[in-house]
Amino acid sequence: MTESMGPLRSDPSTGPRCSARRSNGEPCRNRPMRGQAVCRKHGGASPQARAAAERRQVEGQARSLLAELGVAPVEDPLAQLLRLAGEVLAWQRATAQLVNELESIRYRAANGTEQLRAEVLIYERAMDRAVNVLAAIARLGIDERLVAVTEKQADVVVAAINAAMEAAGISGEQAEQARRAAAQHLRSVA
Repeated sequence: MTESMGPLRSDPSTGPRCSARRSNGEPCRNRPMRGQAVCRKHGGASPQARAAAERRQVEGQARSLLAELGVAPVEDPLAQLLRLAGEVLAWQRATAQLVNELESIRYRAANGTEQLRAEVLIYERAMDRAVNVLAAIARLGIDERLVAVTEKQADVVVAAINAAMEAAGISGEQAEQARRAAAQHLRSVA
C-alpha cells in the first residue's frame, strides 16, 4: 500500500490532514495515509493500521460496485437461501446428466497421461456445493422456522375470522360452520 503525497506544509484547507496532534498540542499538518485518518508518524505505517486501511478500501470498492450493479438488499434471507438451494440442486442434476452421457470419465492428454474429464470435476464441485447449502439449511433449522411462520400466519387468519364474526354478531352453530368452511378453504388453497 502506498502513502499519498507525504507530508505537506501548505495551506491545511487544500485536503485532508492527519487527525492527530503534535507534541506541542497543535494539529498535525501532514496528509493522512491512504484510507486512514493519521499520517505515517502518528501510526499510519503500523501493520494493523495498514491492514485496516486496506480492508476499508476493499469494502468501499465492493459497496461502489454493488451500487453500480443496483443490487438490492436481501429482505427475506430464508426464502433466498431456499431459492439458492434449488439452483444448486438444479446445477448438480445438470452436471450429473453431463457425466452420465460420457463414454468414459478419463481421457488421454496430448502428452500421453491419463486425465479425469472436466465434467467429472464440475459434477464433484456441484455435489460439494449442494452439501454445503443443504447443511446450512439444516443447521439453521429453516424448515422449523418456516413452520413457525406459517403457524403464526394461521393464528392471525383465525383471529381475523373470529373478530369478523364477533363484529357481525355471528355466534354459536353459525360461527362454528363459518370456522369449518374457512378451515376447509385454507386447506384447499394450501
